[in-house]
Amino acid sequence: MAQRYFIKLAFDGSHYHGWQQQPNALSIEHMVGEAVCTILRHNVSVTGCGRTDTGVHAREFYAHFDTEPIIENEENTVYKLNGVLPDDIAIQRLIKVKPDAHARFSALRRTYQYFINANRSPFDNKYSYFYYKNLDIALMNETCLILKSFRNFSCFAKSHTQVKNFLCTIHEATWVNEDGRHIFTITANRFLRNMVRAIVGTMLDVGTHKISPEDFRTIIEKGTRSDAGMSVPAKGLFLTAVEYPEDIFYKNNI
Repeated sequence: MAQRYFIKLAFDGSHYHGWQQQPNALSIEHMVGEAVCTILRHNVSVTGCGRTDTGVHAREFYAHFDTEPIIENEENTVYKLNGVLPDDIAIQRLIKVKPDAHARFSALRRTYQYFINANRSPFDNKYSYFYYKNLDIALMNETCLILKSFRNFSCFAKSHTQVKNFLCTIHEATWVNEDGRHIFTITANRFLRNMVRAIVGTMLDVGTHKISPEDFRTIIEKGTRSDAGMSVPAKGLFLTAVEYPEDIFYKNNI
């Protein structure tokens, strides 16, 4: 009987067209799947915990695959996988899970962070968005409370996206300022394509007093993407955590 494993990994998405494999474009899924097949020496299908947009990074990402026979030495397999993967993808752990565990559908919450650099820096430019205008962080946090009161976020979804619904439950949304960097953290049960980048772009309009928090509320109520703000660059966005129920793991693997 095949054993299911979770792969815990991190990646720099700068040179990839997101997680999902697609024709004529390099993806994280393709690279990881190819590595797993090479090391295990048989065909394996790898399923990710979600899609990431082109250029988006992940400090914590999960995927699953099934294999037979069982992997005898998980740490050694991680070492071998990293040996055939490029430096911008790192396998951190292989976790034996129960047969019905699913990297995408079993996930309870996902957390993203967006980084804005208030001071131009050659060292931070690759992984943050340089935005020189002063931001009213207190007003943006007031707007976060409005954001959390809604569930339908069609106004922040990528146009012409084929999804069954635009409903998401946002558990947390906050802005902080740390040493000249503005960091937006948001946790939800699911996210729509382009959603976080569109939320950040619209909140920048609030932070510069271009629109009010009540205008932000109206944008969500109307549900039209063209009413919301710009999508900020992907390079500042990181998937930082994915939470799962403990019962999908074996006790010694939590």
